[in-house]
Amino acid sequence: MSARKSRVATVGVWLAVLSLVVLVLSILGNRMELVHFGIAVRGMAIAALVGVAAALLSAVGLVLTLVTSRRGARMAMAGLVISLLVAAPVVQAMLVGAKVPRIHDITTDIDNPPAFKAALPVRGEGANPLDRTEPADLAEQQRAAYPDIVTLELNQHPGKVFEAALRAAKASGWEIISADPASGMIEAVATTPVMAFKDDVAIRITETETGTAVDMRSVSRVGMSDLGANANRIRSYFHTLKNHLADM
Repeated sequence: MSARKSRVATVGVWLAVLSLVVLVLSILGNRMELVHFGIAVRGMAIAALVGVAAALLSAVGLVLTLVTSRRGARMAMAGLVISLLVAAPVVQAMLVGAKVPRIHDITTDIDNPPAFKAALPVRGEGANPLDRTEPADLAEQQRAAYPDIVTLELNQHPGKVFEAALRAAKASGWEIISADPASGMIEAVATTPVMAFKDDVAIRITETETGTAVDMRSVSRVGMSDLGANANRIRSYFHTLKNHLADM
């Protein structure tokens, strides 16, 4: 009886290990550009599903071992921990993705978004287009999902804002492609920490009657949905920019 119940914990921990291996291979494959990003994403989804199954089996195995004997309890707990570490982040990302529109080009100025120039040669042939024509209702979807993503108005001199903006971009860990004070344009590449997806960023600084307007555009090179990453990047960057201006 106890041996059978221990096997439940054994299967759970092995499934947990399998889910971890699939997740790691998916991440490494994408980071090293060994597989197409779509395959890597599907691999992560499979890892999450296996992780969920492993978590359920491990939980059952833990309960059974605690009720009958201590044999297999540690193995069940190990399987539960590993499977949750694998499944939880992926499932959370899926839940977030279900709540945001399937778009990947976000800007503070929908009518006149900052244009990319220096970044064009490094984007690659398979990158998402920058014409903002797909989907046809992109502007409406962005307004509905991210009403707070708007132009940042500052009562500061444009030159000072540009200097702070460049510092904030570097502090964000982005690769600066171009920085032109004359045009007020900064272009950079942001790389996501886990999957190493590359997103292109354009920042436009213009003088206004009351000071300076800062517009920003963040675009994913691959994928239909960005899971809200580009909007979050703009929010985070504006916060960093304000902090840099306060310190100057």
